[in-house]
Amino acid sequence: MSTLVGKKAPSFKANAVINGKDIVENYSLDQFIGEKYVVFFFYPLDFTFVCPTELLAFQEKLAEFEKRNTAVVGCSVDSQFSHWAWLNTEKKHGGINSVTYPIVADISKTISENYGVLAGEYDIDEEGQSVFVGEPVAYRGLFLIDKKGVVRHQLVNDLPLGRNVDEALRMVDALTHFEEYGEVCPANWQEGKDAMKASSDGVADYLSKH
Repeated sequence: MSTLVGKKAPSFKANAVINGKDIVENYSLDQFIGEKYVVFFFYPLDFTFVCPTELLAFQEKLAEFEKRNTAVVGCSVDSQFSHWAWLNTEKKHGGINSVTYPIVADISKTISENYGVLAGEYDIDEEGQSVFVGEPVAYRGLFLIDKKGVVRHQLVNDLPLGRNVDEALRMVDALTHFEEYGEVCPANWQEGKDAMKASSDGVADYLSKH
């Protein structure tokens, strides 16, 4: 698995479900270039256990992302029809029927492969047949993509480990602060706290206050 930080986010066109109900073709993150930041996250499968907690947690904070001019987009190796069914299942039955942000269908697994989060790989067995070794699903990968389409933050969790949505918001704040003020953000930085100038004088000034 290689890092994509500092590189152009891999482009794709795929089926997706938007607004919790509409199936669209040729959905692409390219529509946000020059317009919005993107938090693009992968999860293993629909109709599972940890996954709905994550998707619902992103929905709960969706207004916060939107205030930061940031689009949230999910993706798994399920089909658009599975996404649609899950989105139209009530939460008390394991569904995510309140989610409104787009969910991309990566049934070919090529998007997961290109982002380096597929939990396994294709190989050739002793009989010359193509086989998949590992889990044919995506790790819990998250990518913060800037308005130029460049990945600025990447986080990949193993399948059992759910993510912290507030940390994703903090990363958006940190990137926005850097782009606006040219200041770098130290450990545990949060919006409203002091940042640092990227120079020895700036670091010394910051440290003298803390």
